[in-house]
Amino acid sequence: MELNQAQKQAVACKDGPCMVLAGPGSGKTLTIAKRIEYLITRYQVRPEEILVITFTRYAAMEMRQRFCQVMGDGTYPVTFGTFHGFYYGILKWAYGARNIRLLTGEEKKGLLLQILSELSAGEGPEEEEDLVRDLAGEIGSVKNRMEKLEKYEPKCCGKEKFRSVFDCYEKRKKEMGKIDFEDMLLYCLRLFQTRPDILKRWQQRFSYILVDEFQDINQVQYQVLRLLAKPRDNLFVVGDDDQSIYGFRGACPGIMQEFEKDYPKAQRIVLGTNYRSGGYIVDGALRVIANNKKRCVKKLRAKRGKGEVVHIQEVKDPVEESGYVLREITELARAGEPLSQMAVLFRTAAEGRALAELLAARGVTFVMKEQPEDLYAHFAVRDLISYLSLSQGQMEKRHFLRIANRPNRYIGRDSLREEPVTYESLRNFYCDKDWMQDRIDQLEWDMKMMEKQTPYAAIQYIRKSIGYDEFLKGYGEYRQTDWKKWAEVLDEVQELSKGCRTIPEWLAHVEERKKSGTSRQSAPGTGVSLLTMHGAKGLEFDTVFIIRANEGVVPYKKAKLEEEVEEERRLFYVAMTRAKKRLFVSYVREKNGKDASPSRFVGELFHVR
Repeated sequence: MELNQAQKQAVACKDGPCMVLAGPGSGKTLTIAKRIEYLITRYQVRPEEILVITFTRYAAMEMRQRFCQVMGDGTYPVTFGTFHGFYYGILKWAYGARNIRLLTGEEKKGLLLQILSELSAGEGPEEEEDLVRDLAGEIGSVKNRMEKLEKYEPKCCGKEKFRSVFDCYEKRKKEMGKIDFEDMLLYCLRLFQTRPDILKRWQQRFSYILVDEFQDINQVQYQVLRLLAKPRDNLFVVGDDDQSIYGFRGACPGIMQEFEKDYPKAQRIVLGTNYRSGGYIVDGALRVIANNKKRCVKKLRAKRGKGEVVHIQEVKDPVEESGYVLREITELARAGEPLSQMAVLFRTAAEGRALAELLAARGVTFVMKEQPEDLYAHFAVRDLISYLSLSQGQMEKRHFLRIANRPNRYIGRDSLREEPVTYESLRNFYCDKDWMQDRIDQLEWDMKMMEKQTPYAAIQYIRKSIGYDEFLKGYGEYRQTDWKKWAEVLDEVQELSKGCRTIPEWLAHVEERKKSGTSRQSAPGTGVSLLTMHGAKGLEFDTVFIIRANEGVVPYKKAKLEEEVEEERRLFYVAMTRAKKRLFVSYVREKNGKDASPSRFVGELFHVR
């Protein structure tokens, strides 16, 4: 592929700092590979003096492969790696491999679950499992942003609880003699700051540093890079502030403006030709992202011509939306489009669950890169299952144990001696307590009321008439946890239950989903890709569907501040620009029986500034 003028300018850049603003589909990987070639062949830079850093092993491998294609024959000892991999290597070199022990993801999860259980006075950790991921992310964010714990405002739980968990986590981790990924970055920074001899050694090793996806960098990574690049400052960074979507892990789009302040003499080169998408897609994406105020304004034009218009579809609800996407996929497949060139994108993995179940049921091969948590293993859903099982006469002790006091009925474990349990046995146990007789009568009545209801109506009855939602609220407040997240899980289950007419049918469906899990997925590259918008970063497909483009979904309902909404808009922009030929955007009119509005980003698609 012949380079355009902007790419040639970037490739020919030799000394000093340089920032390349690379729009989506602008050929940044090729540009970086060609620049490495130029440094070696034109400027006679030794390959071992060149360091190329990116964020994932896959991206590093892809960059290395592209470089090898450009160079043709021969082996060149250019260093390609990830931030974590490179910084880990520095620590191992400085302290010895035996002294650097990383905490695995499973160890981190287990440690946090243990801490949460202890802080909850010995109660089981079941209800906290969905909190662990949020806690882990926020602990990482505090470190990556180099924030002071006492000033940090957590989103996943109360201040007091977060700080207690944070302090316990750091103490236990130290006792284990291990560090986490965020520690690795901080330790590397402190090493360079306190050991100038070690810093000088690494500065001498690499005279040219190239960074891919620079917009995703955090403060700790940036400070290490700045130290490493001195005194030559041959720092070549490539990125796009419009594609900065990892604020939750400390990344900030303002890092690119910060770079220009730190290096006022840095060259700025804009790669403004999109080789991926049709013109209608590019123009629509630009109309959306233009609404962000804090960005580097840049022009982007499509090389492929106008192509197909962006398709916008309104549907009734998530069930109808899944049917709509299935029909479009089927029609495209009949016309000869490979399933592997189609992708369905959504804000969170949960939004893709209904479609995944439908594709599995209809025998359409698909790949779901980011697995949503097992919906039916969630403690609140297990409570629903027990309630509905009891309504069908499944009087097993385990079902009574789960729901007896959710909400509180003052039914003790010692009253549940028989297997199966009967209402009569409960009455006999509490024969001297009239007020308990009333509670048992009410429980039996509630089960009879649900017996013939649809699953949707029965779940609604449990939540409102029995008072399960109120129980969740009180329980969440007691545990200093956002109970609304649990309610959202129930909303999703209730919505999915619409596909079943009877409770036995729904219970059978749940058992089938538990058994099959993800086994119906195809091998990578052979089926439709179901991806979160974050997971789609760096990928491209002929056809892209963006589903659930509703307010409260994208932008996410917790995005209140201007900078949070702007990141959500960047995420939508990234999703749109994954499409090469066709882009379908759909939204629902109602969800969980409530009216739903299309995302403001859908409106921006049609608004010409």
